[in-house]
Amino acid sequence: MHKEKIIRVGCPSHNCGGRCLLRAHVSDGVITRIETDDRPNDSVDDPQLRACIRGRSYRHRQYHKDRLKYPMKRIGERGCGQFERISWDEATDLVASNINRIKAQYGNTSLFVPYGTGGYNQMGGKWSADRLMNMIGGALGYYNSYSWACITKATETVYGTDETGNQRQDWLNSKYIIMWGWNPSEMRDGTNSEYFLKEARKKGARVICIDPRMTMSAVALADEWIAIRPGTDVALMSAMAYVMITEDLIDNDFVNKYCMGFDKSQMPEAYRFEESYKDYILGIKDNQPKTPEWAEQITTIPMHDIIRIAREYATAESAVLYQGYGMQRRAYGEQVVRAGCVLAAITGNVGKSGGWASGIALQAGGGPFWNVLPLLENPVKAQIPSFLWSEAVMRGPELTEKDGLVGIDKLPHGIKMIWAVASNAIVNQHANINRTIDIIKDTSRLEFFVVQDNFMTVTAQFADLILPACTQFETWGMEDGWKYGEELILQPQILETPWETMSDYAICAAVADKLGIREKYTEGRDEKQWIAALLDDYRENRFPDLPSLEEFEKKNLGVYSRPVEKPKVAFEKFREDPVENPLPTASGKIEIFCEEMFNRNLPDEVPAIPKYIQEWESPFGKESRKYPLQVIGTHFMPRMHSTLGNVDWNKEAFPQRVFINPLDADERGLKNGQKVKIFNDRGTVILPCRITRRILPGVVNIPQGAWWKPDKEGNDIGGSVNTLTSERWTPFTFGNAQHTIMAEVQPLGTG
Repeated sequence: MHKEKIIRVGCPSHNCGGRCLLRAHVSDGVITRIETDDRPNDSVDDPQLRACIRGRSYRHRQYHKDRLKYPMKRIGERGCGQFERISWDEATDLVASNINRIKAQYGNTSLFVPYGTGGYNQMGGKWSADRLMNMIGGALGYYNSYSWACITKATETVYGTDETGNQRQDWLNSKYIIMWGWNPSEMRDGTNSEYFLKEARKKGARVICIDPRMTMSAVALADEWIAIRPGTDVALMSAMAYVMITEDLIDNDFVNKYCMGFDKSQMPEAYRFEESYKDYILGIKDNQPKTPEWAEQITTIPMHDIIRIAREYATAESAVLYQGYGMQRRAYGEQVVRAGCVLAAITGNVGKSGGWASGIALQAGGGPFWNVLPLLENPVKAQIPSFLWSEAVMRGPELTEKDGLVGIDKLPHGIKMIWAVASNAIVNQHANINRTIDIIKDTSRLEFFVVQDNFMTVTAQFADLILPACTQFETWGMEDGWKYGEELILQPQILETPWETMSDYAICAAVADKLGIREKYTEGRDEKQWIAALLDDYRENRFPDLPSLEEFEKKNLGVYSRPVEKPKVAFEKFREDPVENPLPTASGKIEIFCEEMFNRNLPDEVPAIPKYIQEWESPFGKESRKYPLQVIGTHFMPRMHSTLGNVDWNKEAFPQRVFINPLDADERGLKNGQKVKIFNDRGTVILPCRITRRILPGVVNIPQGAWWKPDKEGNDIGGSVNTLTSERWTPFTFGNAQHTIMAEVQPLGTG
């Protein structure tokens, strides 16, 4: 019996929104137990990086019986589920030969490595494949993400940057915090965000949560839950602005000095006759003042609560309006981001301690760091929005600038080869699964499809070739603070690489060998040597006292963290002197009126000032007669997107169900735990129902990430919300709008 080792290691990075430290107990080459951060320092300056149930349950993924073990190629029709084992030599030959064939026949724009976050550290995941592609002439690129498409771009239209967040320790200086569609207790928006919120409350901050659900965060972190109808957040924000304007609660000095487009006097000269934000709020042009009474009918929030929240936020000495990401993954998701930024601006909460500029809110000073394995420059300048890869497969040569194509006037061909590395976004996490499958199965369009993963995911089931990757415990890696934090976490290899699996990097190096560029690709380094080099780079450019890899190993450090003793405040210098420190916008100011959006010439979908726009699937539209319930697909405690969706412990603790209000359940004759069908024109999901008052009437929740599994009739009994979602994208950023869904619920066996 070998002595047990306890090794500090970063939690495998699957984009949960945090970066945590684990203590893995390893005996005879097996992880026997997983604990979390045991460092004694638990101060606000440098708190522990404590893992949630996902990290602590990881043994059940690591030792899952269904791990992929060998390379396999498809036999039979694509999607039939039949594969045969092959050698690595044959597998890498297939990848290399198809890359060369596609390049020769169609050009590099027909090669594609898609978005995916199943492996998301500095060595793991798609970075290795990106580096390889860039060395052989490049591949079609993409911009934005499924998570942040609207919030990133929309934030920049207001501030010219996405670094709009104070460091989180500054929340302790806030007097009022609005958690707007934000659930850090469950989805982790930066490790320790919930801890900082608790500390802020201890210091006297009032915290309210605005959300269609009474989330874990609403229960644990907030003083009040305000239930709102999904997709109507801009109506509430507009009504709050109406109260502030009509009751003279605006910070007029701040608006006059730092903003552009608030009222007629601030409009750019070329647009002086266009509608200002104040004109919109007061209804000067459309004859509809955005009053609390107006917003009550749209949002379901009583007008007296709207007035109260507006007054509380506007009159607080310092206030945070923190925007979650779900509400911008909707039709016109750009509007809610810009409207939240405007509220922060007109209350003067930008550039001050205890305040918050809103938007994406990457921390001041830079972050995330992401100096990953060097990717080199992509010779192909053509890019598509990440969410539109399916359109590029189906009708690539038809895509234009109006579809978000950039860097080229026209694609000569569609995507002909996809290499999905640690990505389940091709099928399970993409919209309208049934439509997506039809696209993927068409071998005349998508000629070769490679999936590189740990498991036979829903996406892998449709692959032509499957490459078995090892887990992050079985290779070397490193991760930083994701969106927030001043830390680097080492991911040493603590287990042997099993069966015939290889790391993502090793797989790509093997393909590079077949392409004749192995030495150029690896630069003579294995994964561990690359990590040592990346640590050196971090030390030189960001953390001068960062330990060497040898010191990390010798002392079993696991993590380097830098205490935050004086939190950085976004736009602090801009507020001190806007002339000497202008924003990177055209005017140098906070742009409430956006010239770029105005010039899209789509005023009903891309207005130049943030407006409430009724969604294309809505309780107020004619579609609600047939499908009266709004469906949301929230993040869920037992998994990160679809990762860990097959872990027994977590599925037992948090089974996949559809959550429905008692009023809606009674109307349909439903009983708690009963199997129901949730359906629309795109598909049908069959799940048990959970009847709960913790969700607004008219809304049902199917947590996203469950693995699609069709029955004989094609109904999804696995519970993937993307069986119901639409492939339609947002009009300005071409982003994911998958939360905009109307459906109906019926007892199983009816209809």
